[in-house]
Amino acid sequence: MFYSRSALRNMSRLIELAVRMKNAHVPRVSVSTGPQQQHGTFYEFRTYCIRPDQNAAFLKLTNEKIHLRTAHSELLGYWSVEYGGLNQVFHIWKYDSYSQRAGVRAALAQDPNWIEQYISKAMPMLTSQDNEVTYLVPWCNIVKPPKENGVYELATYQMKPGGPAVWGEAFQAAVSTHSKPGYAHLVGVFHSEFGLLNRALVHTLWWYDSPDQRAAIRHKAHGDPRVVAAVRESVVYLESQRNKLMFPTPFSPLK
Repeated sequence: MFYSRSALRNMSRLIELAVRMKNAHVPRVSVSTGPQQQHGTFYEFRTYCIRPDQNAAFLKLTNEKIHLRTAHSELLGYWSVEYGGLNQVFHIWKYDSYSQRAGVRAALAQDPNWIEQYISKAMPMLTSQDNEVTYLVPWCNIVKPPKENGVYELATYQMKPGGPAVWGEAFQAAVSTHSKPGYAHLVGVFHSEFGLLNRALVHTLWWYDSPDQRAAIRHKAHGDPRVVAAVRESVVYLESQRNKLMFPTPFSPLK
């Protein structure tokens, strides 16, 4: 069967139109992640689980020998978890780059004092270790608490796929309402660099005078229309959440 050139052109246009109509019904997934990190500084989150009978001994040893570790890189904070995890410590280390961290790890591996006085004694006291690389979100800086001897809350959110381009504004609005005067003190907001594919982990670190103040602020927030509205806007992007209430150790820079 033969077709004229005019008929072939018409068939080509019909096929092109059909393809366009089909694609119009296919949902497009944005790969944008929103505002990008402008520098290489990152924060390593570390969580250690301690043998129940060794918790006090581990904290005592770390208090005595932490200077061997901080001689190599900057410690932001070191906490003992009180609620949300039993026999755990959580600490944050700051690095300017991955190459700096690699250099630090190499130096520690060759440091006889660190290995003999701390690692050889501390490792048998632990049941597990975990770490995570995080960055500060672009709209947040580390803000130290107004005074020492408070408590900290680490809230971890697993957000739905799409990245900050999808849920960033709603999440920022929810965090901002909780950090207004009269509420909690926001120390920092971090997003995870590694984890489940297309699943964003975001962490907020808060400071309170005491656990009772935290409970009072939560009760107040539940009756604040601004907070409730912001949370309702952001919760649609939330898949799960977990919280830890932590006490700073005597050697923690953030107290």
